[in-house]
Amino acid sequence: MYQSKIAGIGYYVPQHVYTNQDLTRFMDTSDEWIQERTGIRERRFADRHGETTTTMGVEAAKIALERAGITAKDVDFIVFATLSPDYYFPGCGVLLQREMGMGEIGALDVRNQCSGFVYALSVADQFIKTGMYKNVLVVGSEKHSFAMDFETRSRNISVIFGDGAGAVVLQPTTEAGKGILSTHLHSDGTDAESLAMYYPGSHANKWLPEKPPFPEQELGGLFFTAEQLENGEARPYMDGPAVFKKAIVKFPEVIREALATNNLTTQDLDLLIPHQANLRISQYVQQTLGLRDDQVFNNIQKYGNTTAASVPIALCEAWEEGKIRDGDLICLAAFGSGFTWASALIRY
Repeated sequence: MYQSKIAGIGYYVPQHVYTNQDLTRFMDTSDEWIQERTGIRERRFADRHGETTTTMGVEAAKIALERAGITAKDVDFIVFATLSPDYYFPGCGVLLQREMGMGEIGALDVRNQCSGFVYALSVADQFIKTGMYKNVLVVGSEKHSFAMDFETRSRNISVIFGDGAGAVVLQPTTEAGKGILSTHLHSDGTDAESLAMYYPGSHANKWLPEKPPFPEQELGGLFFTAEQLENGEARPYMDGPAVFKKAIVKFPEVIREALATNNLTTQDLDLLIPHQANLRISQYVQQTLGLRDDQVFNNIQKYGNTTAASVPIALCEAWEEGKIRDGDLICLAAFGSGFTWASALIRY
C-alpha cells in the first residue's frame, strides 16, 4: 500500500477585516470582552454577494494545485468539508468541480463541522493508500457571515466565527515513514444538542425538550415555519461551558492516541496544529501536553474560528512562514459539534 503525502497546499481568506471594535457597531460587546474569552482580535468576512463557500474553496484549491504541480484536469477525486454549503443541497463538491472545469470525477461532501477537514483528510488518505486515486483534492471552506445573527442576543457565538478556505492535494508516496502516518476519528452524540443549529431541519422536535409549534396538518410543514423565522430561530445554539469541558479532554486524548499509535511522544512533535476553536482551549491543551510555544501554531487571533477551514488555513500559513520543514512531525487535531473529534499525524 502507498502512503499519502501532502503535495500542495493553499488557503484563501476574504479581504474584509472586521475587528472586535467593528463588531461593537452591531452588538453590545467590546474588544476586551472578546479577547478575554476567545483570544480573537479580528476575523475576515466574505463579500456579501460575490463570494461563497465554494468560490473561496476554489481560490484555495488553485494555489494547492499549482504548488502540487498539477492542473484541475489531473484531479481524480474531491472531498469537500463544510457546515455552510452554498445550497442545502447539492453540496459544494460538485459546484467546485464545475467551477474549476474538472472532468466528471467523484465529489464527496463531509458534514463534520469543526473536525470536518481532518475527517475529509482521513477519507482521502484511504483512497490514496489503496491505489484507487493519485490526486485527491481535499477542501475545507466556510462562509459563516451569511447567516450569523449580529445582535447582542447572539454575541456569544457571532463574535467567534470567520470566513475562509484551505485546501491540500494528496498524492501517493512510497518513501518509508513519510506522509500521513495515521488518522484517528471519534464521535459521541450524547450531547449533540449542546452545539447545533436546530432549524431548518426534519426532526419535527423529536430531540428537543422545548417544542416550538408546527402547523397541524397531515403532511409536510415540519421543516421550517414563518413564525420560527420571525422569532430568529434559524441560528446556531452553543452551550459554551459544555463544549469547553469536553474539548479540553478529547483534544489531548486524540493527540496522545496518534502519537502512541506510532510509538512517538510529545517530545517528538515538531508542530501541533489544533482546530482554531478558542485560543483558551489551545492554551489549555498545550499546557496539558507539556508542549513548548514553538510546538503549537495558533492563528485564531487573526481569523476567528473558521470551523472546517481552520486546520488547513493554519497548516498552510505555518508552512508559508517556514515553521514546517521537510521531515517535520506534524499533528492536526480538531473537536467540534456532534460531538466529533479527530487527529492526523503527518511526517511532512
